[in-house]
Amino acid sequence: MRILIVEDEVHLAEALSQILMKENYAVDVVHDGQEGLDHALSGIHDLILLDIMLPGMDGITMLKTLRLKGIPVPVILLTAKGEEPDKIAGLDHGADDYVAKPFSTGELLARIRAALRRKGEVVPEDGLRFGDIELNPGHLKLTCKGKELKIILKESQLLELMMTRKQAVTSKEQIIEKLWGFDSEAEHNNVEVYISFLRKKLTFLHSSVRINTIRGVGYVLEEAAT
Repeated sequence: MRILIVEDEVHLAEALSQILMKENYAVDVVHDGQEGLDHALSGIHDLILLDIMLPGMDGITMLKTLRLKGIPVPVILLTAKGEEPDKIAGLDHGADDYVAKPFSTGELLARIRAALRRKGEVVPEDGLRFGDIELNPGHLKLTCKGKELKIILKESQLLELMMTRKQAVTSKEQIIEKLWGFDSEAEHNNVEVYISFLRKKLTFLHSSVRINTIRGVGYVLEEAAT
């Protein structure tokens, strides 16, 4: 899952990024509201942590713009004590929650998980299942018929994306945007490398799940007929 942090306090933004990456979230960080809006409009993020007081464009205006453009991504406002009117305005304009600074790591992570659950996403602590495999993104473990295998973060993120999309075809462009970010310099061969790694691990686990290539379109997760 990919989280966008829009926070002008550079040290706080970096600390939040490190916390979230340790929980195996993919993270993008920007420090002003206009750049935050540009990133958010890409539609690749599963959740946004949004400071209210920002240069360029304040957080409330950014939030209002997102909702007017029909972007439903969950937004958690980062607020300072005494900003109750801004909290109310944020909630009225479509924020999903707010966290008052200073906040504990545990509280923030719990609020993120709750917002993702309300959106209908599977949070990292939960197991994702497809066919005979189960993925635990939080611990980077892939299990099949009782056999467990450790995988690396990009493999987990790729498999998670395909499992949450169920049997929909996922293009290389969608994979690059979701795993590396929409302004990434990653290329199609980066995707092909990780697809190859996952195929080998599914074979090693003797799974009936296959990653099939739809030529000219992308990849789809399917379960082989028994």
